[in-house]
Amino acid sequence: MKKIFNNTQVAFALKSDTELDRAYFLFKLIDNQPLVRIGTAVTNFAIKAHLPVEGLIRATVFDHFCGGVNEADCLPVVDKMFTKGVSSVLDYSVEGKEDEINFDTALAITLKIIAFAKEKAAIPFSVFKPTGFGRLDLYEKIGTKTPLSKSEEAEWSRVVARFDAVCKAAHENDIALLIDGEESWMQDAADDLVLEMMRKYNKEKAIVFNTLQMYRWDRLDYLKKTHQLAQAEGFYIGMKLVRGAYMEKEILRATEMGYPSPICESKEATDANYDAAVLYMLEHLEKMAVFAGTHNEESSYLVMEQMEKMGLAKNDSRIWFGQLYGMSDNISYNLAENGYNVAKYLPFGPVRDVMPYLIRRAEENTSVAGQTSRELLLIKTERDRRKAN
Repeated sequence: MKKIFNNTQVAFALKSDTELDRAYFLFKLIDNQPLVRIGTAVTNFAIKAHLPVEGLIRATVFDHFCGGVNEADCLPVVDKMFTKGVSSVLDYSVEGKEDEINFDTALAITLKIIAFAKEKAAIPFSVFKPTGFGRLDLYEKIGTKTPLSKSEEAEWSRVVARFDAVCKAAHENDIALLIDGEESWMQDAADDLVLEMMRKYNKEKAIVFNTLQMYRWDRLDYLKKTHQLAQAEGFYIGMKLVRGAYMEKEILRATEMGYPSPICESKEATDANYDAAVLYMLEHLEKMAVFAGTHNEESSYLVMEQMEKMGLAKNDSRIWFGQLYGMSDNISYNLAENGYNVAKYLPFGPVRDVMPYLIRRAEENTSVAGQTSRELLLIKTERDRRKAN
């Protein structure tokens, strides 16, 4: 397999010299764990104290990792990326809101994006987080079969109705819908609900996609069991595969509460689990569609090699690659340049409300060995290339 991810000219074609310099500065900061901790504390304080920091945040970290403050604000970024064949997944990235008004707002925005996507070839997917539509504690109660009060039963009915409204709209508009994965202690309830949506709306093809976080050692078995159900009941499976986003929180909770950690014993075991799930899905495309969400070059090459072995078209509609906006441009743009289906997650929302998401991303980057240094090396290579020319 030809190695394509070192082509920085393709990777950063859309970035001006100024944007490249800003990216280098940001990843330098993220590469310094003490600075990330200090920056996180200062930012949280500034937001809680209602200090006027939006302008600074918007001009630096927000504009690098986010598309805008609303969906219309994202359009220039969406159109620009699509000139290079990279699609967008508009991701309303407001986290930590736990009231009915915010749940209904998230529902309205997701429905709006689905309608928006129908008219826009550059936006083939919509997305939402389960906790955008209901309280995490409620999912946990449902998953552990804890009895609900009357008001909680009514609350859960509203969560189910929000899921159904969005999945129905996605089906009617023929827009694939990615449902993000979250903490393991709420995931059972979300899995069961997404499975019901697949049964209902994935009768002709995969419209509804669940997310498997493959740093969990039980997820490959879950995928295989879901496949057996799909075969028996006659529906299609959509899965977004990622390594995972809550590792430190998961390990800490398992330790504090004295139950076995749901996380694989090592990074190598997670990598093997991820690759096994990708290969399993590619071998069963007659019933599946896969969104390979990865910033890992080796996993990306694995998918490409398997597609080639199987004689699959590079743009097979059942296979997508995905990365986050502002990261791994060397993977996204080089895949698109070579004819593969690629989409960037494009977060958006009010600056203050999106900061918890951005802080989580910064903390994740510091904990993933080699991720930030790889970004820095690629940016430096491109800056040197431009200076030489």
